[in-house]
Amino acid sequence: MKHRKSVLKLNRTSAHRKAMFRNMVTSLFKHSSIKTTEAKAKGLRKIADKMITLAKRGDLHARRQAMAVIREKDVVHALFEEVTEKFNSRQGGYTRITKLGPRKGDVAPMVQIELITD
Repeated sequence: MKHRKSVLKLNRTSAHRKAMFRNMVTSLFKHSSIKTTEAKAKGLRKIADKMITLAKRGDLHARRQAMAVIREKDVVHALFEEVTEKFNSRQGGYTRITKLGPRKGDVAPMVQIELITD
């Protein structure tokens, strides 16, 4: 049973998983849309929503917490500047996952995760 096991392991060590999700969330905010597997996108959605919530707070401590995860100063700056007008009225659900079909080599389910802009 999978009770009380909230960490998505993805068959990686904790350091590899942490670095992978940091790179993915940086790419998501830099390009506003990335293509990845379904399991990775579901794990990424949790981190991306936390970063947007920090950006909505907008204070110095939130900015430093975001810098601890994202690590690219210009991406963090753009995130904190654009979030106030984009997601100010939205209470959650900042990302959208769209299924693209299986990958050719290993038939892994591929999806596109993107920031919602409406």
